[in-house]
Amino acid sequence: MVIDSARFADPSSIPGTTWQWISKKLLMPKSILVTGCAGFIGFHTAKRLLNAGVSVVGIDSINAYYSQELKQDRLALLSENKSFRFHKIDLTEKETIANLCSQIQPQCVIHLAAQAGVRWSIENPWAYLDSNLTGFLSILEACRHNKVGHLIYASSSSVYGSNKKLPFSVEDSVDHPISLYAATKKANELMAHTYSHLYRLPTTGLRFFTVYGPWGRPDMALWKFAEAILEGRPIDIYNYGQMKRDFTFIDDVVESTIRLIDKPFKPTISQACDSSTSAVRTAPWRVFNVGNHSPVQLLYVVELLEKYLGRQALKNYLPIQPGDVEATYADIEKLAEVIDYTPQTSIESGVEKFATWFGQYTSQKNNQAHFSKAA
Repeated sequence: MVIDSARFADPSSIPGTTWQWISKKLLMPKSILVTGCAGFIGFHTAKRLLNAGVSVVGIDSINAYYSQELKQDRLALLSENKSFRFHKIDLTEKETIANLCSQIQPQCVIHLAAQAGVRWSIENPWAYLDSNLTGFLSILEACRHNKVGHLIYASSSSVYGSNKKLPFSVEDSVDHPISLYAATKKANELMAHTYSHLYRLPTTGLRFFTVYGPWGRPDMALWKFAEAILEGRPIDIYNYGQMKRDFTFIDDVVESTIRLIDKPFKPTISQACDSSTSAVRTAPWRVFNVGNHSPVQLLYVVELLEKYLGRQALKNYLPIQPGDVEATYADIEKLAEVIDYTPQTSIESGVEKFATWFGQYTSQKNNQAHFSKAA
């Protein structure tokens, strides 16, 4: 299968992005382990690291939660780079993961593999325990036994649950999750803190806010909307359109993630000795919001898709779904202070890039299907 890799923006052409920043400021590890490398965020993260000259070892189970063909297409692009090695491993294979970490001795692990989806966790709760809890424990154990210098892992904005205060701050309580998916992500943060405290394993959790962009997931709103618009089917608009999301473009998410690689939290001596300081601050553990700090009305995003796809959407207005929240809004001040970066992609530019890619990718797949039938 031939995939047009030119659809990727050349990061060297974007002022202030990772390509230039790595070469000037960051001594990158010799190798980085990226879990979930066939997934949306994992794929883009691995691709950016490879473009920057970093060796990447990727693992993924290639499960059937959504199109395995899409995952294979992502892997095909990554495999074009000789510095990429792929291992098909399930997160629950703890001995296999431990052995791999022992062999490659990664200085940093970027753990992005998980069973995703708020709504799917309501219909299929058991799927989340193995991947998001047992699987995360496999990663923690492998990191601590191999003295990994920094574990960066995916949390989620869904941990804020029924929080009504906007914007969401990492200082806010996350004690009221409203989906099992959110509960597993909060559990990940607590598990990471335990390992940071007991074994001094530096961990950084990233609460991602509505990530979107090229090579996204078919279960995400933009993909489902775009597909339905092009096929002339109605799109479901929940809460009768009264939904706001802090849409965050994939390039900004990857940029933020990579800039954290050489920034594990190191508590100061005064913090560690101060008996009044909370345990959270004495462990090399922290979490950040990774968002755009600019919530957008869902109906406006639909309008943008209509504009860039060149077709009108048929809208089916419905009540809010269980597990959903009306609005998300990230306070990213703490992250910006640490990495000296804030998101650069407007919703208009981001949706246009997604729509352009989506039209090209679906057209290519349709042509391939046509030729296969003709043969």
